[in-house]
Amino acid sequence: MELKATSLGKHLAQHPYNRVRLLSAGVEVSGEKHEYLIPFNQLLAIECKRGLIWGELEFTLPDNKVVRLHGTEWQETQRFYHYLTQAWQQWSVEMSAIAAQVLQQLVDDLQQTQKEDRWLKRSELAERQAQIKESFSALPLPAVRLDEFENCRALYHQCLHWLQQGEATLASHNQAWTGRMLQQYADFFSTIETSPLNDSQARAVVNGEETLLVLAGAGSGKTSVLVARAGWLLLRRQAQPQQILLLAFGRQAAQEMNERIKTRLHSDAVEARTFHALALHIIHEGSNKKPVISRLETDSAARRQLLIAAWRQQCAEKKAHASGWRQWLTDELSWTVPEGDFWQDESLTQRLASRLEQWLGLMRLHGGAQAAMIADAPEAVRDRFAKRIKLMAPLMKAWKNALKEEGAVDFSGLIHQAVNLLEKGRFISPWKHILVDEFQDISPQRAALLRALRQQNRQTSLFAVGDDWQAIYRFSGAEMSLTSRFHHHFGSGDSCVLDTTYRFNDRIGEVASRFIRENPHQLAKPLHCLNKGGKKAISLLPEERLEELLNKISGYARPEERVLLLARYYHLQPGLLAKAKTRWPKLNLEFMTIHASKGQQADYVIVLGLHEGSDGFPAAQRETVIEEGLLPEAEVFPDAEERRLAYVALTRAKQQVWLLYNRQQPSVFVADFKRLGVPLLRKP
Repeated sequence: MELKATSLGKHLAQHPYNRVRLLSAGVEVSGEKHEYLIPFNQLLAIECKRGLIWGELEFTLPDNKVVRLHGTEWQETQRFYHYLTQAWQQWSVEMSAIAAQVLQQLVDDLQQTQKEDRWLKRSELAERQAQIKESFSALPLPAVRLDEFENCRALYHQCLHWLQQGEATLASHNQAWTGRMLQQYADFFSTIETSPLNDSQARAVVNGEETLLVLAGAGSGKTSVLVARAGWLLLRRQAQPQQILLLAFGRQAAQEMNERIKTRLHSDAVEARTFHALALHIIHEGSNKKPVISRLETDSAARRQLLIAAWRQQCAEKKAHASGWRQWLTDELSWTVPEGDFWQDESLTQRLASRLEQWLGLMRLHGGAQAAMIADAPEAVRDRFAKRIKLMAPLMKAWKNALKEEGAVDFSGLIHQAVNLLEKGRFISPWKHILVDEFQDISPQRAALLRALRQQNRQTSLFAVGDDWQAIYRFSGAEMSLTSRFHHHFGSGDSCVLDTTYRFNDRIGEVASRFIRENPHQLAKPLHCLNKGGKKAISLLPEERLEELLNKISGYARPEERVLLLARYYHLQPGLLAKAKTRWPKLNLEFMTIHASKGQQADYVIVLGLHEGSDGFPAAQRETVIEEGLLPEAEVFPDAEERRLAYVALTRAKQQVWLLYNRQQPSVFVADFKRLGVPLLRKP
């Protein structure tokens, strides 16, 4: 059956289509030069319209496409429309029965998923949503027409709900499941640590996402959560002990975690390792070699001696290199360099030694060839960076030769070798669950090791515990964006917050939190304090009042209470501490740098050195083009990392903090603390 435009209608309409023919399961619309086939499974609607003289048929297709036929005789148009819609509807009803069967199976699968007594992962939601879309595309009817048929309507809307409200459905299921787990395993959460886990800690432990970031504020019990997580995996039989890998950044932290695991889980089978110990294991298993760690990694004097000797030899043998180093030290570091053989100057070499260590360390961390380092450097500094790297090249060569003679590897080499073995498939990861402590300290190199492990075993979950507010190691290669943009780097999953601190009072917490949140790039998170603190729980005090302050503290601090003096640099240790043992014999007094205090706590904290200048706090910008080329990109917010360092200092204290400042040259942080309501004391 077909419908044609009249001769006059064809002439006046001047339209590409003037004829339509009904096929077994579709229509063919054609003209003198054009032909368009519309299968019923692509047809969304048909409209019959009457113009002033002629009829018009309008066919609606997906993507808002419309095909029209003009200039047909009206009665003929109506008759054709009647037969066409009848055929189309009959076909549609038959197809709806098939579609209903497909949808019913889909809905049954979705309902079965919701009934399962477990955590539903985001990856599973993505798979379900992809499955729904795939099923819709395989239906004989366009999905948007399913609402027209009673046998499909409810099923279709249930599927649409998973597409449009999937996140909410998932959250609702997981929240209900978590509630049941906390109730069912209440004894576990009450006894796994010496104190019962709070709600946010327990919820973090049972969270079943493959990629989970646990933001753990200062003193919020992150170690308890890591130990409980390992215990939970064993209790629920989600993993055997040898399938759980705990990672810490330092040997002491790993040992402490192992002692805690042994005490709380009564097991030696779950073991915490450092990243370097992990790399050693991978290399040993993947290559049957047992690397020896170079003594240069632990012997600072030998390391500096090697670098200075190589530097002196380079300057003595190559005038161009000596000239390059002179320019570097004078132009970029603004140092006064002696005339003649400046490399023989002892005070200069002692001053330079730490810089050479830092620069070579960053080059080793990168691990690439000289050309790769230059290519990776920001374009704005690339030319200057290339000149500096070429001057450092002989020192890198001397380092590699020393390792070769020793038959050893350095720490950076360990990680690079391990990643290489994983990528070549020479070591297959046995771990289903990786738990990482202090995640904010992670570097791109260590992140590459984690990714390589997960690439080896696609079922591996990553449980990362850290605090971007305490990210203070960019100078050694740590990249905070690996935490602040965690899911971008490690895949979709979930984040949760340990929202209660057991260390400091609410006054310290209020000031410290407001101070750190002035940087809008820090992740926002609540941190509730259990104890109340008076307004003077944190105060500003002139630095010359230190002895008076210690006198006063000695009058009420108990012998078991710790008093911690913190400074930005070790050389700022006050001289009066030399007489502390006899002056205040019962005062439990200790000094350390703020960096060294990370992970520590004390009853009372005294922060020293809040002044401007070369050794001030915040520290002056000291980066050279080497750091600019090899370190993660610096943040735009002023003194961002120094602000985090101040936050670390404040949050070491349980009861009280004094911020000692220089009245003539106060640190810029002093004005910030005043603005936050910290009282300014004249005397302790």
